[in-house]
Amino acid sequence: MKSKMKKIGVVLIIALVVMQFIRPDRTYVAVDTQTDFLSVTQAPENIAAIVKKNCYDCHSDQTAYPWYTNVAPLSFWINHHIEEGKEHLNFSNWTKYPAKKAAHKLEEFFEEVEEGKMPLESYTYLHGSLSETDKSTLLTWVQSIR
Repeated sequence: MKSKMKKIGVVLIIALVVMQFIRPDRTYVAVDTQTDFLSVTQAPENIAAIVKKNCYDCHSDQTAYPWYTNVAPLSFWINHHIEEGKEHLNFSNWTKYPAKKAAHKLEEFFEEVEEGKMPLESYTYLHGSLSETDKSTLLTWVQSIR
């Protein structure tokens, strides 16, 4: 039994080492300020700071990849979150949404933040949560541009 467990352990270690050489796609897209949400809405600096800190890593083409995103299998999990986040809402492509869809996205953004669904709890473990003051400030601003 011990020898079987040892073999399984060796196979797992080898698999983890091999996984380190497989990298998720991190295609960097040049950011066009003409299509970016914060530029288009002329967000004040305090709002821009809140949105960039809490939203842009998963919902824009301006993802900041910390060192731990280079460690598999964590890298695959995080990359999946980013891809999924940008599928739902990509602030870098704000003006590419038709007006009705952009209004709906803004409404969803408001609701997700208001209900505490965003940022994701898994994101806040490593990046810190959205403070109640920042949340209130952000929601008030979003309400004013809706």
